[in-house]
Amino acid sequence: MSYRKLTLGVLLMLFGLPSFGQRPNVVLIYTDDLGYGDLSCYGSKIIKTPNIDKLAENGIRFTNGHATSPTCTPSRFALMTGKYPWRQTGTGILPGDAKMIVPTDKTTLPKVFKGAGYTTAIVGKWHLGLGEQVSKNWNSEIKPSPNDVGFDYSFIFPATADRVPTVFMENRFVVATDPNDPILVDYKQKVGNDPTGKENPELLKMIASPGQGHNNTIVNGIGRIGWMSGGTKARWTDEELTFTFLERAQNFIIDHKKEPFFLSYNSTEPHVPRMPATKFKGKSGLGYRGDAILQLDWTVGEIVKILRTNGLYENTMIVFSSDNGPVLDDGYEDGATKGYGGEQLGAVRGGKYSLLEGGTRVPFIVSWPNKIKSGVSNALMSQIDFVASFAGMLNQTIPQGDAPDSENHFAALIGTDKKGKEWLIEGNNKTAIAIVKGDWKYIKPNNGVAYYKLVGIEMGNSQELQLYNLKEDIAEQINLATKFPKKVRELEMLLEKMTAK
Repeated sequence: MSYRKLTLGVLLMLFGLPSFGQRPNVVLIYTDDLGYGDLSCYGSKIIKTPNIDKLAENGIRFTNGHATSPTCTPSRFALMTGKYPWRQTGTGILPGDAKMIVPTDKTTLPKVFKGAGYTTAIVGKWHLGLGEQVSKNWNSEIKPSPNDVGFDYSFIFPATADRVPTVFMENRFVVATDPNDPILVDYKQKVGNDPTGKENPELLKMIASPGQGHNNTIVNGIGRIGWMSGGTKARWTDEELTFTFLERAQNFIIDHKKEPFFLSYNSTEPHVPRMPATKFKGKSGLGYRGDAILQLDWTVGEIVKILRTNGLYENTMIVFSSDNGPVLDDGYEDGATKGYGGEQLGAVRGGKYSLLEGGTRVPFIVSWPNKIKSGVSNALMSQIDFVASFAGMLNQTIPQGDAPDSENHFAALIGTDKKGKEWLIEGNNKTAIAIVKGDWKYIKPNNGVAYYKLVGIEMGNSQELQLYNLKEDIAEQINLATKFPKKVRELEMLLEKMTAK
């Protein structure tokens, strides 16, 4: 069996890493639908995010950092597995009752840390499926779960906040189940007698956007995707989601402060339904989306605070990023479309769902006071490389065939290498897909819609060849395909070669 590995001695010599006893804690803060221009450290003039800005000020702010895909499930799959989502079927946006899509017998990001003696935890959004099949008993132990792919501790909700079941899960069990009030979940037909947004709109405290499917079972005054009955005591209150997740994350940090740990904190902000806590409502002047971003920024500050209080901050590596680009109207009328005018994208175009840069170019910040010199990096970075990069940092082996698309770019993560990846692929599937190499981007011709009217986003789809020079035209407005046919063919052949593997 062959392995990809960097010896600890080589790493120490090249990057000046701490000795085994001084390994950094690692906290991944993974946000949901946060745009490239949503933070003041990335140029936003309409919202201030001082706590995230401080991370960037004390670390490296990457200007060319990417999720692999413009939607959540595929990006999260790639981050966890080091494998492009289009290499495995069933990695599209999952319903809340989906079966687990992360293999239990392969290398994953948390398994890399566990192999190096770290204690691992995930708190927040999961959305990678649970159990071995769609039909599952939500009132008993559910396997496989995050605990079966490398996390020692998990406190999650199963999918997204706009999908049922609207419950917390701790390790393999739904929190606060009641045998006299069993939970039922269905995505094909209504179960139980709970009111729905479609049948009882008068009960809603947040109106659903027309045609987007957020009009099924009402929980906490909000219509969801899918139907649910039972579990009355187990259902969450949206305004308390972040406080609940934050408390669990803080407790994990405190409980494991004397040993190296890896914590994946997967925030729900600013994904819909945006229902921030009362203390943040109306604070941004940008509707609930802006308020949710302020809540996210506060949460980051609280995580940093608990690290500082426990003497862990200086030797903790914090990685901050998003699963895909921004979207304003994605299911609910919450004031976002009135508050924003494109600022959430910064200089790029597109957004969530899109092949344009706004789909995958996201905030990407790495802070590690003991080791990283602050600055800005233009290195080409992808979340798919987290598995191999942290394996390299921790002197862990990756068996051949595992994490097939992950490369070790740890040097770029800590600012030693200014170039990063040679190329990366963007997209959810082999039909709608793009490749970036250096300054050049090629979008494969496809028959998809050019403009997604329901959410108001340019998709980057076209039946014509598309070639852009991102250094000179980050907004992808000047198609150079006819001017540089050799470059088109070069990138076309590389994309064909990599997707054929």
